[in-house]
Amino acid sequence: MAEHDWALLLHLTGVVLLFSGMTVAAVADEAARRRERPSEIAALLGPARVGVIFVAAGAVCILAGGFWLVGSAEAYSLGDGWISASLALLVVAFVLGGLGGQRPKQARVLASRLAREGDAPSEELGSLLEDPLSRAANYLAGAAVIAALVIMVWKPGL
Repeated sequence: MAEHDWALLLHLTGVVLLFSGMTVAAVADEAARRRERPSEIAALLGPARVGVIFVAAGAVCILAGGFWLVGSAEAYSLGDGWISASLALLVVAFVLGGLGGQRPKQARVLASRLAREGDAPSEELGSLLEDPLSRAANYLAGAAVIAALVIMVWKPGL
C-alpha cells in the first residue's frame, strides 16, 4: 500500500470510530432519559463513557490521517476552503460535544450515588438528563460532524 492509502485508511478509521462513539453516547443518553430509577440510569450512562473514548480516538485518527493526506498529496492544501471548513466544523463539534456532555456526566455520577443510597427517583437527576442546553449542544455537535462529512465527500470548489 502506498503512503496515501495508509493515510486514507487512518482517516476513514477515525470517521468510523467517531460516528460509532457518537451513536453509543447518544443511545445511552436517550435510553437513560426514559428511566426513573437511578440504578438503571447509572447502568445506561456507563457505556456513554466508552462512546466518548471512541469519539476522542476517532478525532485523533481523523486529524492525524487528514493532515497526513494533506501533507502527502500535492492536490490538497490546508488553504482549500473545503478542508478549512471541515476542520472548523470539527472544532465546533468537539467544543459543543464537550459542553453538551457535562450534564450527562453529572447525571451519571449523581445516579451512581443515588443508587447506592436507596435508588429513589430524583428531580435533580431528571433535570440533569433533560437539560435543554445540553441536548441542544449535543444535537448541534452531531449536525456539525455530519456537515463536515458532507463537505469532505462533496469537496466543493475542487
